[in-house]
Amino acid sequence: MSTLLYRLGKLAYRRRGRFVLGWLVVLVAVGALLAINPPKTSTSFSIPGTQSQAVMDQLESKMPSAGGTSATFVFQASDGARVDQGDQAQAIDDVVKALDDNPYVVHASGGETQQKVSADMQKALAPVGDLKLEPLTVDGTVVPGVTVSGDGSVAMLSFQLTEDPMSLPSGATDSVVGDASAAHDAGLTVLPSSELTQTIESPMGPKEVVGLVIAAIVLFLTLGSLRLAGMPLLTAIVGVGVGVGSAYALSSVIDMTSMTPILALMIGLAVGIDYALFIVNRARRLVLDKGLAAHEAVARAVGTAGSAVFFAGLTVVVSLSGLSIIGISFLTTMALVAAGTVVIAVLVALTLLPALLGFVGERLVTAKQRDKHAAKTAASSDGTTSGPAVRWVKGVARRPAWVTVGVVVVLAALAVPVTKMNLNLPSAASSNTDTTERQSYDAISSGFSEGLNGPLIVVASDDDGLDAAAITQVKTTLAGVDHVVQVMPGGVSADGTTATFTVVPDGGPTDDDTVDLVKTLRDAGLAQQAGVTLGVTGVTAINIDMSGILSGALVPYLAIIVVISLIILMLVFRSIFVPLTATLGFVFTIGAALGATTAVFQWGWAKNLLGFDTAGPVLSFLPIIVTGILYGLAMDYQMFLVSSMRESHVHGHPGVAGVVDGFRGAARVVVAAAIIMISVFSGFIFGDDTMIKQIGFALAFGILIDAFVVRMTLIPAVMALAGEKAWWLPKWLDRILPNLDVEGDKLVKRLEAEAAEREKEPVGASA
Repeated sequence: MSTLLYRLGKLAYRRRGRFVLGWLVVLVAVGALLAINPPKTSTSFSIPGTQSQAVMDQLESKMPSAGGTSATFVFQASDGARVDQGDQAQAIDDVVKALDDNPYVVHASGGETQQKVSADMQKALAPVGDLKLEPLTVDGTVVPGVTVSGDGSVAMLSFQLTEDPMSLPSGATDSVVGDASAAHDAGLTVLPSSELTQTIESPMGPKEVVGLVIAAIVLFLTLGSLRLAGMPLLTAIVGVGVGVGSAYALSSVIDMTSMTPILALMIGLAVGIDYALFIVNRARRLVLDKGLAAHEAVARAVGTAGSAVFFAGLTVVVSLSGLSIIGISFLTTMALVAAGTVVIAVLVALTLLPALLGFVGERLVTAKQRDKHAAKTAASSDGTTSGPAVRWVKGVARRPAWVTVGVVVVLAALAVPVTKMNLNLPSAASSNTDTTERQSYDAISSGFSEGLNGPLIVVASDDDGLDAAAITQVKTTLAGVDHVVQVMPGGVSADGTTATFTVVPDGGPTDDDTVDLVKTLRDAGLAQQAGVTLGVTGVTAINIDMSGILSGALVPYLAIIVVISLIILMLVFRSIFVPLTATLGFVFTIGAALGATTAVFQWGWAKNLLGFDTAGPVLSFLPIIVTGILYGLAMDYQMFLVSSMRESHVHGHPGVAGVVDGFRGAARVVVAAAIIMISVFSGFIFGDDTMIKQIGFALAFGILIDAFVVRMTLIPAVMALAGEKAWWLPKWLDRILPNLDVEGDKLVKRLEAEAAEREKEPVGASA
């Protein structure tokens, strides 16, 4: 592997113009595809195979108009006025009429879809429950689709869009919101639901740029040159430009959530900068320590550090791709797009980076830097200086048992909140109080019931048909269930075999009582009591099903990751002890990261510092996606740090001495890489999207723990405890395991042998 990458790095350095042009062509091609296929993403999630999705599919088949995307307008009166009187009531009626003429709305007032029904059926379709829901009447005529609260302070208009909001033409939802202008003019506060305010936002905003600025500062301090500091940033931007741009271009033909490109950007930037930093730093060290020319140093850096980059990237790709075995389509797409971006980041680091360094040439290390390094080396050889990395690792190695116990106790304590973690998709209840969706949520809760923010859709079906008596029986049965405050029959399919009921729980969409209510409504005994087949769907039910599947898949997925970790690390380090400790360290990392995320976002600890004011559930797919990402990134630091220890051990530093010497050689660049990655992920914490905020925090905190507590404290401690035994491998296993030569030992020996042969040749012998 190292020999192949050495040749690739040498070729890229020598043919730098062609390599740069090639990547420029790829970038332009992606831009052209993006222009032809504009981004098309969605904020909705679905999981085929779940009960709620099966009922939704049934509903779309039997009653297509009932299966569309629902949206609402909430109208609030001010200063004690009522929404159901005078100009305010007339204004709401005007909004309904305007929506009837809007081509993107499925007849808000009933319009063409209104059917004539018998008096018995009208009575059966009447709502029942404890909520005070009043119709809106204007000039003696009921305005369809509008419900008024008992005190007249709030009205809610529910309607359906013809398509998913992200599938509508540009400006479509703006036109729908614009139809509510009459209500504004009448002095009403109009709060559109989130379906009408969705936009495809740029994944990179001012807050995210702050993370890049910090990364640039760290790169400058590490590499000592503005020119070199710009290289990792430039290559990372090219990588995410190709990766994220391709994702957006594919979004027109592949169902993709709005989070998918943002997650790819997050990971692509972090690994792209880190991978380039590892190679550039190794090239500089080869110039300074070995006195190599720039072209040879870059080629060797690609062959040695590039091998580590290749396997580090491979671990990230494998861990992310493993998410596809769960069988959740949106999660598979999210993981594969992120994995693809990592593949591109690795390719850029191994090809574009050495080409760009070819333009830098011998300026890779300035004369001033050479002199400074020479003086430092001379002082170090006299034993008069010792850097902070050496002092730290020596302190750890002096009391490895105490350090190990202390770290384990701290990480176990951080993981305690995981036992109370509540998984769900965050609702508007956890949005900041100054947002439209939160204000709409609060208005509905105060005027009607919190449960009306996430009602359940119950679908009753009977092949023999549903008459008024059957619908009444279903309605009565549903109303008698605990935690149900209102049942509102919807409509009946054209063939009379299917009917819908809106069931309003007494709690919010993410409350435990609501979860229990869904289970109760799905109980076979209840369906038998109602005399029909019952199914439960709706956004709340879908979210509950999704959370259940994802939480159940976490442990099996974690087990798969552990097995993969053991195999890959055993191949790389040719040791039993190193893979075991590395994997155990990762388990501590993921526990601490999820524990801290639970404490912050579910319990509300330090919420004001992170820019949100209301706690809520942890994102349902956060544990599993963060596990996949953190595993790959944790193995990056394990790879670079412990491979340096192994290299030191191979070159004659036994036991603790090898740990100290290897740590000294890798600590500076690992610290820089960790700070960069933390900075990039932290930039996403302060965005407006709650889901992105949670993922950004979990990844940033996870890297903080893994790099500084696990890899740079726990791992040196246990390595010092094990001594020479850390590198033990049974002879039979040593014979069958392939030698991947990640550290490039074979490459270096071959190159040194070739150099020695050339020196032995007499002058003019080759002529």
